[in-house]
Amino acid sequence: MIDPFHLEAYGKTTVNYNRDVEIFPVLNTIFEKIYGKSPYKSPTDMGVNMAGNCICDDAVCCEASRQEIVRRYYDSLNSLLKGNSPEEEAQKIELLMNQANVTIEDRHVVAAALKRAEETHTPAAALELDDGRIITGKTTNLLGASAALLLNVIKELAGLKHELHIISPESIEPIQKLKVDYLKSKNPRLHTDEVLIALSASAATNPDARLALQQLSKLNGCQAHTSVMLSDVDIRTFKRLGVQLHVKLSMRPDIITIKSDPLLMGEDFFNKRGNVYCS
Repeated sequence: MIDPFHLEAYGKTTVNYNRDVEIFPVLNTIFEKIYGKSPYKSPTDMGVNMAGNCICDDAVCCEASRQEIVRRYYDSLNSLLKGNSPEEEAQKIELLMNQANVTIEDRHVVAAALKRAEETHTPAAALELDDGRIITGKTTNLLGASAALLLNVIKELAGLKHELHIISPESIEPIQKLKVDYLKSKNPRLHTDEVLIALSASAATNPDARLALQQLSKLNGCQAHTSVMLSDVDIRTFKRLGVQLHVKLSMRPDIITIKSDPLLMGEDFFNKRGNVYCS
């Protein structure tokens, strides 16, 4: 709001926070009681917003802002699907996207993940590294899309060949047997946390696995997208690694449609929500 105290004192129109303007008379009185007079004539005098002076590359800041808008848009759709937020939240971000002339295509990993999913006819994921390289992964019989992506990314960062198995398939199968036969899971594929545990075990005897494991810290700040809705454990793992992740969702007024593999979403999800469909 307009700072009326600054306008009265200097004849200049400035904008300040409502709360600062409202509380200024109280602060002004406190200063006068303590010091005899107030050193400030307005809330604007008390502080200057220097954020603009910190921007050394406006283009980079604008691009980061556009990326964040799209990421929050997907987050709002995901939250809506889970019943944690109203539809209005997503609609407000859609309005913001229109005003900022931002589309989901502005996020490069979105197109890469969807293209890989279309080519392979399986759920897929993509991650963009700091240097602009985009790595993808797809669902296999052993791994979910996010777990496959994670392995592909750290192999790329470690300079290892894509065909190299840093985790032996023979070591994955007993884990799958444990999940299905004893833990009664309907999804035999390994999640990201399970893959990292298996990789850590392999690192004890495999130098390539050890080298790949050391690359995980380089994922901090990277952008990622999946063509499916992930389980909570996968989302938490990416968050702990510092990866800014979002999933692809599309909405209609009455239902929410997810392009997904039911096995990747968790069996409990479909038992609890009757308005969710897979395609």
